[in-house]
Amino acid sequence: MFAITRIRSIAPPSAVVAGLIAVMVGVTSSAALVFTAARAAGADAHEISSWMLALGVGLACTCVGLSLRYRAPVVTAWSTPGAALLTTGLSGVSMAQAVGAFVFSGLLILVSGMTGWFSRLMGRIPVPLAAALLAGVLLRFGTGLFSTMHGGFAVAFPMFVLYLLGRRLLPRYAVLLALAAGVVATVFTGGWQLGQVRLALATPVFTAPEFDWKVLVSVGAPLFVVTMASQNLPGVAVIRGAGYDVPVSPLMTWTGAANAVLAPFGAFGLNLAAITAAICTGEEAHPDRDKRYLAAVWAGVFYLCVGLLGATVASLLTAMPQELVLAIAGIGLLATIEASLSAALADKASREAAVVTFLATASGVTLLGIGSAFWGLLAGLVTGAIASVGRPRSEEPAPEPLPDEVRVH
Repeated sequence: MFAITRIRSIAPPSAVVAGLIAVMVGVTSSAALVFTAARAAGADAHEISSWMLALGVGLACTCVGLSLRYRAPVVTAWSTPGAALLTTGLSGVSMAQAVGAFVFSGLLILVSGMTGWFSRLMGRIPVPLAAALLAGVLLRFGTGLFSTMHGGFAVAFPMFVLYLLGRRLLPRYAVLLALAAGVVATVFTGGWQLGQVRLALATPVFTAPEFDWKVLVSVGAPLFVVTMASQNLPGVAVIRGAGYDVPVSPLMTWTGAANAVLAPFGAFGLNLAAITAAICTGEEAHPDRDKRYLAAVWAGVFYLCVGLLGATVASLLTAMPQELVLAIAGIGLLATIEASLSAALADKASREAAVVTFLATASGVTLLGIGSAFWGLLAGLVTGAIASVGRPRSEEPAPEPLPDEVRVH
């Protein structure tokens, strides 16, 4: 009887289920992006498996460690917007250079936590421009959902319809419902290559980082900005909004340190979660708010399982029909694109600069070997600076926090 009581105290069913749902939502909506990003860097099956292992271990350590340390539901996630950025930014970049960019981004997050200049630095980048940058990076994934319907209508269309219905009836499970519809549709159309699926534990693959200044500027810096603006800012807002007064700097320090240490194995971006964090901070996770940290702890346990089975996850993604991968990636990012565009265009005074940032980023232009994410942000900042010349300071808009929806987890 004592053993049963003890188990229930550390593994209350509601907390375990909340942690499982958080991981399922995060993985199903964005694992395909991680796979695509790794492929963009030229990763083979073993390296993709290592990426999943590094991410799973990093998320397990940060979820469990930070939640136990602060007795608050601190849920971490990989950077889905960051993965989307990498799918285009890593084209023509070697794996060693990509790892160098990951280390660079992780160190920037670490320094932001150790010095406390996170809020001051992000305050210098107008929220509308950060949101426009994110929307520009994600645009092709949103349009990919509909372009997929040209040759995969029987798969993409039912997924989209069920997602819309799910958003109205079961919003927490909308992406999972869409994925289920896609799996059923592709089974009937015979698109799966299940002969490639294998059950195997992941093994780490170390890649020594190479620091190329062009890659650091075009990939590392935008990865840092997108991660901080679209993941860590709303992630902090979710924790604070749930009534947990957790110090921000240590969260940045530890996630940045874990990111930098695990980057040579494929951990491209570790950060605070937003939407999946909300799953673990609500009443559904535990009726006692002081026990809801257990949901985040169990999320960490499930992330570790995902990491250890990284090879299986990679082979499942390889076996997936391409139309299913593209459709679920687009559906998983619809809410983020919507919220990003809304935040980008909300302020009339900065609307022109936000539009310039969005268009330049979405164009995919590369100049001097530097990708469009950097040039889009630079173009937006220059546009905003020119527009503000002669404007009284009282008319300049004050930055507002990003809405919680601007995330991917």
